[in-house]
Amino acid sequence: MSKFQFKQFSLEQDRCAMKIGTDGVLLGAWAPLSHQPFSILDIGTGTGIIALMLAQRSNAEQIDALEIEENAYEQATDNFEASPWNERLFCFHAGLDEFMEEPEDDPSDNELAQQYDLIVSNPPFYAEDYKTNDNQRDLARFQDALPFEDLIEAADLLLSENGILAVIIPFKEETRFLALANEFELYPTHITRVKGTPTTETKRSLLALSRNKIDNSTIDELVIEIDRHEYTPEYIALTKDFYIKM
Repeated sequence: MSKFQFKQFSLEQDRCAMKIGTDGVLLGAWAPLSHQPFSILDIGTGTGIIALMLAQRSNAEQIDALEIEENAYEQATDNFEASPWNERLFCFHAGLDEFMEEPEDDPSDNELAQQYDLIVSNPPFYAEDYKTNDNQRDLARFQDALPFEDLIEAADLLLSENGILAVIIPFKEETRFLALANEFELYPTHITRVKGTPTTETKRSLLALSRNKIDNSTIDELVIEIDRHEYTPEYIALTKDFYIKM
């Protein structure tokens, strides 16, 4: 199925190696907005799903997205254009390193890089040594396309003073990610650990980090299903503004 219909917008995904999945929807619905961000950056936007969900949830006036893979970039751009929030959404066809490169035409120009109040990313995180024969999918999926170190370093440079970095990663990578973030003085404010069902192991971590160190960060758990296609009240509450059948 190429077209994915949400309550307030739809997306085409036929040109994207990585299709719309639960991880993106979780991050788009969960990312903190209580600090009322003016500007948002979605790193590795894919179909544009997270940026579009944040456009629906927030009044942010500037929502930028980055996508290195050409077909996905074109698809995200089309999805943004077709949405009710197209004037607030913009996709850059660039990798993170290109995006952060400072213009060199005027060495005396000390203007700071654009800063964002919220940076979100559902980073590619398969770290296995093998690749498939599908280069597009490999680029979207393997960690060497966007190492955690690069993502955290970019957040350190691009986050505004009270900005928040929100990511979804494998639970098994949580300790390493938080240790790397700590090196850049980015500290957790909220952690939600995600399980498919009450009896399965924890699979994902939703992390919100900021420059401000707090003593008691919130740590909680989200279970998606009680049984096959029987969703928990918590998951329904989180996603009901998006999924048509919730």
